[in-house]
Amino acid sequence: MKKWIGILVIGTALLFMLANINTKNNEENPIDFVEKIKEPSYEYDILVDSFNVTKGIVRKDQTLGQILYANHIDHPQIAEIASKSKGIFDVRSLSPEKEYTVICKNDSTEKACYFIYQENSINYIVIDLTDGIDVYRGKKEVKTRVNVAYGEINSSLWLAVEEQKISRKIATELATIYAWTIDFFKIQKGDGFKVYYENNYIDSSGTEKYIGIGRILAAEFTHKNQKFYSFYYKENENFGDYYDEQGKTLRKSFLMAPVEYKRISSRYSKRRKHPVTGQWKGHFGTDYAAERGTPILATANGIIMKAAYTKNNGNYVKVKHNGSYLTQYLHMSKIKSGIRKGVYVKQGDIIGYVGSTGLATGPHVCYRFWKDGKQVDPFKQKLPPGDPIKKENREVYMLVKDSLMQILMN
Repeated sequence: MKKWIGILVIGTALLFMLANINTKNNEENPIDFVEKIKEPSYEYDILVDSFNVTKGIVRKDQTLGQILYANHIDHPQIAEIASKSKGIFDVRSLSPEKEYTVICKNDSTEKACYFIYQENSINYIVIDLTDGIDVYRGKKEVKTRVNVAYGEINSSLWLAVEEQKISRKIATELATIYAWTIDFFKIQKGDGFKVYYENNYIDSSGTEKYIGIGRILAAEFTHKNQKFYSFYYKENENFGDYYDEQGKTLRKSFLMAPVEYKRISSRYSKRRKHPVTGQWKGHFGTDYAAERGTPILATANGIIMKAAYTKNNGNYVKVKHNGSYLTQYLHMSKIKSGIRKGVYVKQGDIIGYVGSTGLATGPHVCYRFWKDGKQVDPFKQKLPPGDPIKKENREVYMLVKDSLMQILMN
């Protein structure tokens, strides 16, 4: 009897040991017992687990039709896509170096089910071919974080910004905000700046990608030992501007520049050697060098007088603002659709896009300014100021201004 009890005890012990070994193996290799749960994968809010995803870059002179045809979309479908894209996306406007994504069937046909064109870091176009053809716009979620940066100027604002290893756009934005307050051609050593601004990020393949600065929320600029403040405030959902400590706008009735520019390549001059013809003659405009396709803005409210093309001006638009002021915008790559004689535009409305049509050596906009029938340098005009904070918004503005001032003072 004792012998059988001994065998039973030994057998039980062996079973217990085996159970422990299996449990241990189960912990170390759970895939042998429980199938791992795979996280779903998305591209542009499209579930792509059962698709093949291909990324590409638009080559020079490559068309949308060529890309789609290479992914087994036939010409009748391509023609239908072009038709259904009207009013949403110009299929002829693919730009070299822009990213695109093709989501294809995971079978022998490898036929495209989705085509996504990344217009810029945030906006994209989706062509959905899964059930008929649908074309729509999408936008990546932007995450914003605020930051404070400051620097002292030794030679120029642009170099001071570079020394702080922050976005060069900070310099451009400060030059725009203070355009009518400070002459940036006369800033001197010892001047300085402090800015409270937004940094923007988007999700890119599961990681955060920096896409540049957002808006400057507040700034302090020191020039000749005097401090100049600016605070951003939105009086309504559609309009925001920069104001000083008293609620006075820093803007004149005209925008300082009609475009987000890299540099002023040529200023108003009564005698200049033309870069194309080589002739010495007056240059009665200001040239803002900018990337091709950058939007050109109306600098003030007005009525379109002309929207046309000439051999020298290229594509151009001329705007009448009132009885005294006219402005003209030359060398556009194209005039915005709907901009024609008689159309009313507001300050900041897009009227065209930067190019080099006409007599031009590179992409820029030549901005011309008339006062009382005479072409003049807009930087030397005593232009009327923009509107101050409205009385009904003043109390709220002062609260916002005080909170932003505390950030700048710390």
